[in-house]
Amino acid sequence: MSMAVSGPANSSGHDIVEMNTTPLIDVMLVLLVMLIITIPLQTHAVKLDLPARPPAFPPPPPSDVVDLEIDFDGTPIWNGMSVRDWVQLDGYLLDAAAKSPQPEVHLRPNRLAKYDAVAKTLAHAQRLGLTRIGFVGNEQYIE
Repeated sequence: MSMAVSGPANSSGHDIVEMNTTPLIDVMLVLLVMLIITIPLQTHAVKLDLPARPPAFPPPPPSDVVDLEIDFDGTPIWNGMSVRDWVQLDGYLLDAAAKSPQPEVHLRPNRLAKYDAVAKTLAHAQRLGLTRIGFVGNEQYIE
């Protein structure tokens, strides 16, 4: 490494001594490049063991779908037909619960329907043994 003694003298009369850092930077860059080259490449792959042949059993047939709507005034609507009272709705729910496999019940409450009417309907369905109930039409609540 060389040191250059040059330049004007400072106020005390001594020369300013500066160290040449160019060779140090060159060596560091060479070491950095060699480190980058020697690091193994990382692969971000997930290894999966996929089955070689299709499963022995075919998938089950799709089940029926029942549309159960709750109108703005709390009136249940079963597959497009208005339900007169809770006794008639309980009959429909019992028939659906007795089927094997149970149909999917798509519950679609109106935006203006009271929570009480929807909660009562869910409670009746659960009490009568329906297990495949889901809410649909939730996009009407996004503003």
